[in-house]
Amino acid sequence: MKTTLIIATILASLIGILSVISGSMVLLGLRSVDYRVLDWLVVYNVVLGIISIMVAYQIGKQHGKWKLIIITILLLHLLVLGYLYFFNESVAVESIKAMTFRVGIWGVILLLTLGKIPKTTHNNVKT
Repeated sequence: MKTTLIIATILASLIGILSVISGSMVLLGLRSVDYRVLDWLVVYNVVLGIISIMVAYQIGKQHGKWKLIIITILLLHLLVLGYLYFFNESVAVESIKAMTFRVGIWGVILLLTLGKIPKTTHNNVKT
């Protein structure tokens, strides 16, 4: 596997694992924060964290569908960031920073994986 795909796999795994652990701790009341928590945003982050782990697996196995999923995750994060920044007055600055970080990481993952989809022949053999 190429180094860029290994890095993309590691980044997607880490961002996913961190999102699941951090969000689950808040949802379960194991971690308290000193700012207002938007429950829907924490649930969103946990769900996308789980999806991120699955995408990391797909990148690592070099399945062809991951590029579309990476773009979808990046666009979802951009939409949520835009909503948080422009339309939600009660959001904590920490939430905006965290979502900005996620957008940046997924932007890097997309750049690392551009043009890395394996080519196939008529017999679905990777070349």
